Amino acid sequence: MSASRRVAVLLGLCLCAAAGPALAQEPFYKGKRLTVLVNFDAGSATDIEGRVFARHFAKHIDGQPQVIVQNVAGAGGNNGTQYLGEVAPKDGTTFGYLTGSAWNFASQPQLFRADFRDYEFIGFQGGTVVYYVRTDVPPGIKQPADILKAQGLVSGGIAATTGRDLAIRLVLDILGVPFRHVSGYRSGERVRLALQRSEVHFYADTTPGYRGSVEPTLVKEGSVIPLFVDPMWDGRTFTNSKQVEGLPIEPYQDFYKRVKGSTPTGVKWESYLSLVTLNGTMQRLFALPPGAPPAAVAALRAALIRLGNDRAYAEDAVKTMGYVPEYEAGPDTHQTVRAALTVRPEVRSFVAEYIKAGN
Repeated sequence: MSASRRVAVLLGLCLCAAAGPALAQEPFYKGKRLTVLVNFDAGSATDIEGRVFARHFAKHIDGQPQVIVQNVAGAGGNNGTQYLGEVAPKDGTTFGYLTGSAWNFASQPQLFRADFRDYEFIGFQGGTVVYYVRTDVPPGIKQPADILKAQGLVSGGIAATTGRDLAIRLVLDILGVPFRHVSGYRSGERVRLALQRSEVHFYADTTPGYRGSVEPTLVKEGSVIPLFVDPMWDGRTFTNSKQVEGLPIEPYQDFYKRVKGSTPTGVKWESYLSLVTLNGTMQRLFALPPGAPPAAVAALRAALIRLGNDRAYAEDAVKTMGYVPEYEAGPDTHQTVRAALTVRPEVRSFVAEYIKAGN
């Protein structure tokens, strides 16, 4: 073999050796720290679920990064959502665990400085809420239908622009129940405290919040009574969320038909259905900031899918939240969420005016 040929062979071997590590890349998250950003206060239902989620999610991420939880609350969840898009690093190390953001953006996109549709959506989780009222509201609430007779009713909320506040007002308006709405409590825990002090009488809690903080205390002692739950609605069919399995509470449309004898109609009803579609089907979104690395998106989506099959997580979730979350995560997730982040212009206009009227 000639000297020049030996040099060429040796050079080729060196290049192959150098390429070896590149071909066998380490997991994206190896040696990194991942922050799970929760857009509600510590101690809120979103926070409680988020911490259980983070504890088990960590073990399913290739590379086993350290996972911590950070709360960025305020403005009905919008502060945390916008922080994720505007301030958080875009290198895949901050991951949003976001409640209510889909409806907040779809109904009032002008409030978002960073276009929410540009975030990198990893997956989403459906859910519902339970509406309940103090039993001492005049002339006395002994059964759900008695809400129609309520006098001097005061409902409570987190922030006037949130889907939860709008739903609370809409279900009462559609039923024709006179009420006054007081908002600005910032978190469900604060509204519950206000309800216990009789500052407000009517509220809607996430199912975990209801099962964990309302049913074993306020319902058990007779201070409140559950009225109805939001259904799931896909634009064609009503179904019930698995979160409410075992709870003897009617979905709102069934309650309305039973006490009113017909099905609701009108723009308020259409707005309510738009709201439960987004807040129900996509009650919680899992996202990275715009422009996050594709490797981070792929790694976290794979981890979310594995988490959905984790028995230890399921047991912990039932113990803590009363149900096992179900996640939607796949190659089309990003486009599915983006397509859903719109509502009809008529509904958006109505909601804008409705919010103004409630302030």
